[in-house]
Amino acid sequence: MNQDKMFPLYDRIALDIAMRIAIGELKENSKIYGRSVMSSEYGVSPETIRRALKQLADKGIIEIKQNSGATVISQQKANEYILQFKENQNTRSLQKKLKSLLEEQEEIHLKIRETINDLIETNHRFPRNNPFQSYEVMVPENSPVSGKTLSEINFWHETGATVVAIYRDDNTFVSPGPYSKLMEKDRIIFVGDISTIATVEELLKGR
Repeated sequence: MNQDKMFPLYDRIALDIAMRIAIGELKENSKIYGRSVMSSEYGVSPETIRRALKQLADKGIIEIKQNSGATVISQQKANEYILQFKENQNTRSLQKKLKSLLEEQEEIHLKIRETINDLIETNHRFPRNNPFQSYEVMVPENSPVSGKTLSEINFWHETGATVVAIYRDDNTFVSPGPYSKLMEKDRIIFVGDISTIATVEELLKGR
């Protein structure tokens, strides 16, 4: 078997048995080997085989009777089980890919914040030689961006500036991420060249 390792071993064994039923290797009304024989065949414990067979019994593919073992009862349901398994496999694969992308995104955001902090530090140490300065602008009352995130208003793309902090009442949010919301009377600290002051003010006023 060469199935996705995200699935438990008994699930993969159940799939393999279902495939053997689907191709006719194990025919309807035929008996399936005992758990001890199958555990030796698959190199797993009898308990793992028991769980695999129970999976198939719950799906109506086989029937398990006490003292008489398991009997194949439906090749069609074996085919349905295989299709469902593959759909679940695709879903889990996409979920795993999404998780990986989100982790990469978080890592990128961390590097951005570290670079911003380095930039601010450099700005304080060498203010005359650094073309990027930090500026402060307040979000006006009734601003159309109030309640929206930095990502929703495309702050960086629209202004060319990078927000490094947001002051709200007595709270300070340092290196806010793209999903940080802006509220009325927030004081935004950003870095950029001097031309970004006007573009930031225009964005906040909705012009």
